[in-house]
Amino acid sequence: MNSPLKTRPEAEPVLDEAGFRRFDRMVHALMGKAEGGLSPVSLWLAWADWAAHLAMSPGKQAELGYNALARAQQLAAEVQCQLRGGRADGLDCVTPFKSDRRFAGTEWKKFPFSLYAQSFLATEAWWKEATTGLSGVESAHEKLVAFYGRQFLDMMAPSNFLATNPDLITRTREEGGRNLIRGAHYLAEDMRALTQGADEEAQFRPGETVALTKGRVVFRNRLIELIQYAPVTKTVQATPLLIVPAWIMKYYILDLTPPESLIAWAVAQGFTVFCISWKNPDEEDRNLGFDDYRELGVMAAMDAIGRITGAPKVHGLGYCLGGTLLSVAAAAMARDGDDRLASLTMLAAQVDFTEAGELSLFTNEDQLALLEDMMWQEGFLDKTAMAGTFSMLKSKDLIWSKMIHDYMLGEREQGSALGDWSHDATRMPYRMHSEYLRHLFLANDLAEGRMEAAGSHVMLRDIRCPVFAVATERDHIAPWQSVFKLTWLLGGEVTFALIAGGHNSGIVSPPGNARAKYRLLTHVHGAPHPGPEDWAETVAPVAGSWWEPWGAWLSAKGAGEKIAPPAPGPDLGAAPGSYVFGR
Repeated sequence: MNSPLKTRPEAEPVLDEAGFRRFDRMVHALMGKAEGGLSPVSLWLAWADWAAHLAMSPGKQAELGYNALARAQQLAAEVQCQLRGGRADGLDCVTPFKSDRRFAGTEWKKFPFSLYAQSFLATEAWWKEATTGLSGVESAHEKLVAFYGRQFLDMMAPSNFLATNPDLITRTREEGGRNLIRGAHYLAEDMRALTQGADEEAQFRPGETVALTKGRVVFRNRLIELIQYAPVTKTVQATPLLIVPAWIMKYYILDLTPPESLIAWAVAQGFTVFCISWKNPDEEDRNLGFDDYRELGVMAAMDAIGRITGAPKVHGLGYCLGGTLLSVAAAAMARDGDDRLASLTMLAAQVDFTEAGELSLFTNEDQLALLEDMMWQEGFLDKTAMAGTFSMLKSKDLIWSKMIHDYMLGEREQGSALGDWSHDATRMPYRMHSEYLRHLFLANDLAEGRMEAAGSHVMLRDIRCPVFAVATERDHIAPWQSVFKLTWLLGGEVTFALIAGGHNSGIVSPPGNARAKYRLLTHVHGAPHPGPEDWAETVAPVAGSWWEPWGAWLSAKGAGEKIAPPAPGPDLGAAPGSYVFGR
């Protein structure tokens, strides 16, 4: 018997599988923007892992309880001593839990402010114990919980509040509150700039106050401008120098004001210097990949330098991500029998990302998927997302100290060339940044031999040209112990320099800097491999800038006598070019 219901023809789906995926990506992108590019799922998973294992660890709970009681007793002794008028010799009533420059002033040693400071430091120490050393918790989750715990504690530090900061109270009394009025004005200015999407007014502008070394753009493609700098010596080294900066920021970190310009210094030492200035990519560049940066960047620059100078070899210098890219290019050249590299200089550049510092906290599968969906929607990762991440890594200095200084003390810091440069970030194409994070940070493909260039694998041990690697002691982006691995992974001679300072301040450290110092190691292939900490403990630091031993090393690695400066290449405009102004 026929059914009274008529068979309905199969309808065409409103959305195919790709359509549903696009809908997911739109939701994830909106969530990522609302969360400042950070995944709440990653934090929840880390918290759940830590909390579950803590709940199953009665011994750890007992230890934390005992430590909390001991610290409470120490704080009680602090209060009793302060109520009796303190110690006669003026020293601390009890040994401080640790030193912290936020509480370095003498007023912080007086009651009740000493109690505020010591209570905070005791809580900070207890939280560190609670989030570390818990058996069974994944290492990445442990680090993430500890990191966000520090963020919360730094936000609640007594130094951040008017009522609990003696220095702020004193200033406010002296000025009758005028400092708070100025601070409110500065806060309104900053909020207006933030909500209107306006960039901060830069005091140091390329071509006017920074990036002043004379030169011209001699090559341009869709991704780079290549700048050739004018010689200032009668003769020059026969082997030119190519500088490959990181593409996340503008190149002029190496050409700041004249005393701080590594480029100007190198030109004065008799080197023919070329530097890549990366284009700030937009939506049309969304499909530019990591290998495009190698081909259109490093290799295109190498070809142009060869045509212009006729030199058979080139020194390569890579800074941060530019050094990582240059190492991939060098390995591919070695694989293909291209011997044009006379040497490599790696400045705060990693090739092994198993110890990638606190940036690795934001490079798990969940976080990466969220970033990819954000980039997929716009075609690039906006510079504000990365700026927020870097601020979180040093929130104590970049967020809370700024809040106190600007909005409570009512003072504006004088601009600096390095400070303005640090706000001059760039975007990153969807495909390139995704490949970079997945292949390097997440999978560590370069160090483990799985990285590809031009469709074939590259191996770091194929790099046999001499290498000068520079690492900084206080680098929170490329920890020096990670950079030290270059002495193990490359196939040739590696000279390693450990220098004082941070990721940027250590590199921009010209001769004459009173705080500059360095340690040197030359490792020959086949020799024993020292551990980084063991080596550092046995080598005394030498006072002075690393620029000078590097310049001598680079001169020794050049081929032939000094020559007359080569003729400049095609004139496509004066340095610093046009790409540096891309917004």
